Amino acid sequence: MSGEKVKVGVLGCTGMVGQRFVQLLESHPQFVIHGLGASARSAGKPYAEAARNWKQTTDIPAATGQIAVQECRVEGRLAECALVFSGLDSSVAGAVETAFADADIPVFSNSKNHRMDPLVPLIVPTVNPEHFAVIPAQRKATGRKHGFIVCNANCSTTGLAVALAPLHRKYGLRRCSVVTMQAVSGAGYPGLSVMDMADNVVPFISGEEDKVETEPQKILGALKPSRDGFREAEFAMSAQCNRVCVIDGHTECVSMDFACNPQPSMEDIKRTLGAFSSEAQSLALPSAPAVCCAVLEGDNRPQPRLDKDRGAGFTVSIGRVRRCRLFHVKFVLLSHNTIIGAAGSAILNAELAHHKGYLTRS
Repeated sequence: MSGEKVKVGVLGCTGMVGQRFVQLLESHPQFVIHGLGASARSAGKPYAEAARNWKQTTDIPAATGQIAVQECRVEGRLAECALVFSGLDSSVAGAVETAFADADIPVFSNSKNHRMDPLVPLIVPTVNPEHFAVIPAQRKATGRKHGFIVCNANCSTTGLAVALAPLHRKYGLRRCSVVTMQAVSGAGYPGLSVMDMADNVVPFISGEEDKVETEPQKILGALKPSRDGFREAEFAMSAQCNRVCVIDGHTECVSMDFACNPQPSMEDIKRTLGAFSSEAQSLALPSAPAVCCAVLEGDNRPQPRLDKDRGAGFTVSIGRVRRCRLFHVKFVLLSHNTIIGAAGSAILNAELAHHKGYLTRS
């Protein structure tokens, strides 16, 4: 595949995450969109017509706009793809993603359906790329030669995991509490009405708290020595999730303490966060951020309007690191929920898989 771009497909291409896939893949140095999948009502239409609800700040890429959308089946242009990205709704994602993987087309999924499967890696690309090593066991168990499923995490879990990873590895997390303020783009389009969101905060997002309370332990856990599953990290998580009237950017107020004694100082915590780096950065992959965690000074940062696009949306911004009277430390983090928190993570995961040889057909 050297010298030629890898043909990729996007499932759920007309939704908010699907649109972000299309936007981020324009002019990608390794991947080129070859197939587009959506519901039956969009099938047969050029993408530019099917995606009339386009909500990104850039235009629909001209070449992609001419591709005819098809249903999400392993046929046509989608069957010719070397991998597919899935932005499908969870109501249909499970069976569709399994069908593509069974057809030996690797799937990089943003959906929740397979995240907690013991043989499916749940990867935040700047945190736990070593979990790709479970893929041979997944292939063996499913009888696939080339196909597999890799999931990226829930949008709020992702930013949280980037902040927790260096602290857990150095100090050992004991317990963590998080309160999220999540952007409306996370609800998809059309999402919540203006009557729901204007001058309001909605203190419930269905299924969200369970994801945030369970996914970090798998992400920060270890691959079993046999490489056929994971040992989850042992720390307690509590989450309260809220929808707020912000377009993009999830803000999270995090409190935690550690298993080590004595507990680290605030300056040590800031240095540990600021020094965190990833394999994706060392490999200089196309989507890798220059900085994983940006530690900001000042009492009023991070803010979605000012900080969500840091590192082209792949950097997690952290501020207000200070002592907590109930736990040990508390801080505020911000991540771009549809880039590092969704489509961007899946693309960077695919870049990692490509580098590691998991897309090679022998």
